[in-house]
Amino acid sequence: MTQNINKLNTVLNYVKDTFVGKNDVVDLLGICLLARENAFLYGPPGTAKSAIVRTLAKTVKDGKNFEYLLTRFTEPNEIFGPFDIRKLKEGELLTNTEGMMPEASMVFLDEIFNANSAILNSLLMALNEKIFKRGKETKNLPALMFVGASNVLPEDEALNALFDRFLIRINVDYVHPELLQQVLLAGRKLENNVESETPEIFSNEIRELQNLCRSIDLKPIYEVYLNTIISLRNTGIAISDRRAVKLQNLIAASALICGRNQAILSDLWVLKHIWDTEEQIEILEGIINRTIEKDDSPQSHPQALQNKTPNPEEVMKDVKILIDKWESGTLSFEEQNVIKDKLRYLQTRCDWIRNPEQKQYIQQEIESLWQKILQTV
Repeated sequence: MTQNINKLNTVLNYVKDTFVGKNDVVDLLGICLLARENAFLYGPPGTAKSAIVRTLAKTVKDGKNFEYLLTRFTEPNEIFGPFDIRKLKEGELLTNTEGMMPEASMVFLDEIFNANSAILNSLLMALNEKIFKRGKETKNLPALMFVGASNVLPEDEALNALFDRFLIRINVDYVHPELLQQVLLAGRKLENNVESETPEIFSNEIRELQNLCRSIDLKPIYEVYLNTIISLRNTGIAISDRRAVKLQNLIAASALICGRNQAILSDLWVLKHIWDTEEQIEILEGIINRTIEKDDSPQSHPQALQNKTPNPEEVMKDVKILIDKWESGTLSFEEQNVIKDKLRYLQTRCDWIRNPEQKQYIQQEIESLWQKILQTV
């Protein structure tokens, strides 16, 4: 199995080298691939969401890739395949799935929230149970992983069930200005089709790793994981029982890709990417970083060490806005509650400011505002 892990890591490193500044995106896709769970890419157009998935799919030597841009008018036939006319003449209602999603090993659905009611139920079952069901027809799907993408988050409640099927949510943004030159050079190389040796891995090798992932020992982190889920729920981050069960697969995948057969505390880093809204991203960062920083194992996953600290100036700016609003004295009860919620959020962010002087100053301003709030109660 060590050989297969090495092959997968070689593949992931190749994709990282191809797309500068996207290491976190590629690592998370690798984790989802190992766990056989679904990933959602969120970000503006032009951030290489499709290209990254396409390049990763290309490394699966014997795999079939299915990629589709959904619109509100997409019909089931476009995703699952048309009814087989030959069988229909014989009185059988069967789908001709050749070249369609039910036969693909890697599935990428762009603008996933354009899915309409005609395909939603079949899509939900495919994403969750990896089963295609149409009428009396039932088929187990060979998909190693489903990836969805969108530049907006779902607003329609009918799409919440679809969003819930994507265990990991990956924020894909424009690269940092310092890396822009490297991006330009790498992009030019891609556009000119400069030949480079593409590493390969077979789908059966990935399936062997996916099966092995289920045998990773999670006992060392089980109690901490349980308490973390309870803590996140108390914070207001909704985690269904189904998601809580499935998230264990991601923790196991983090251990396996590092060559371990046992999970360690830092493997909980994957929980930073289970947000539902943009506001939850940094809240999760703070809570999970506080947990995993207690682990100093040299075998930690590289992404476990990538703590994204907030900008002190931005935090202070947001605190000043709340102070000004509160002191205006014309707030309704609901508006006061919004300020309190935002202040708690900024307090969590403040915990991760590295400069002690800046941190202390902002904490004093936050505490001062809390005192003013308490005086009005």
